[in-house]
Amino acid sequence: MSAPGPVTLYTRADCPLCDEARALLDTLAERLGFAIEAVDIDRDRELRARYNYAVPVIAVGGEEVARAPIRTAALEAALRERYR
Repeated sequence: MSAPGPVTLYTRADCPLCDEARALLDTLAERLGFAIEAVDIDRDRELRARYNYAVPVIAVGGEEVARAPIRTAALEAALRERYR
């Protein structure tokens, strides 16, 4: 089974919840060994329309695993399942 690739964090500038999600992902990445790809939704009209009021949103392999509000335990469980 191949690794699912990086964790994608859909984010935007000046977003305190996004900053918290990034810090959480940084901690989990150290434990679980995944890369993080941050995507600013305000640079893409389609992403802004899809996630404007939902950021931060976290996806793995194109599948959404969390959105605001991020629940730490649920996110960690979802990532552990994918990166074991």
